[in-house]
Amino acid sequence: MEALLWIACTALLIALPLYYPRWRLRRALAQPLSAAAQATMARYLPVYRRMALPLQQQLQQLVRQFLYEKKFIGCDGLEVSDDMRVLVAAQACLLLLNRPSKVYPALHTILLYPGEFRAPRPQLGPGGVVTPGHQSMLGESWDDGRVVLAWEAVVRGLADWTDGQNVVLHEFAHQLDSESGRANGAPYLGNPASYREWSEVLSRDYNNLRLHALYRQETVMDPYGATSPAEFFAVATETFFEKPYQMAEHHAELYAELSKYYRVDPRDWLDAPPAPASSYAASASW
Repeated sequence: MEALLWIACTALLIALPLYYPRWRLRRALAQPLSAAAQATMARYLPVYRRMALPLQQQLQQLVRQFLYEKKFIGCDGLEVSDDMRVLVAAQACLLLLNRPSKVYPALHTILLYPGEFRAPRPQLGPGGVVTPGHQSMLGESWDDGRVVLAWEAVVRGLADWTDGQNVVLHEFAHQLDSESGRANGAPYLGNPASYREWSEVLSRDYNNLRLHALYRQETVMDPYGATSPAEFFAVATETFFEKPYQMAEHHAELYAELSKYYRVDPRDWLDAPPAPASSYAASASW
């Protein structure tokens, strides 16, 4: 009997560290998102107000888990408020709707700066000599479980949901991209067969964007997406959520691929924009 009791106690001690975090998470998620947090989302996140109730409820649950699992740190004297946490979490979780994925499992910390911050960047000098340097940034996604954001840029992204510029969507797209092993413009798609079509469509549109950026021609997407496949995916994500009508018109196959990946159609949440001028339509139809 003592031996059986010892075995049972040992098994409990082994299982407890594995079970307890999941139990705490389930307990936390059993509580609804606070009324204050819901009011913040309704006031400042334009697309939230246009969502059907089941999708709003799903986003609330994702935000609740994000806030429970992730740590926010204010930098350069910035005090991080509950509203700030909610608004970053809500935008990040837009990318997870209708998807059976975990809530950024590799991410543990969000660093918030008041404005632009300086990140170390090696500088290539004459003769190929590399020297230490820094670059001013508005956002950055690191592969060590951290995302860095300038709060000033977060506010600008919320103020205009039609310009295709959103630092939170951009940096958290990088987080999704990294889930496949490295950030290369091909996030985890679940089915190996999906990568062929994804690669064909995104590679073609990426190369087209590079060409148009080279000649400084106006396009639907920010030319910053032409700097690398990883940046193209992040910029395409911003465009998909903020300029869905324009992307669907000028990049129909790309829009279809992103719709399959993100499992939403942001046109359901936004009004169609006015018809573009003919000169823009001609330059952007590629």
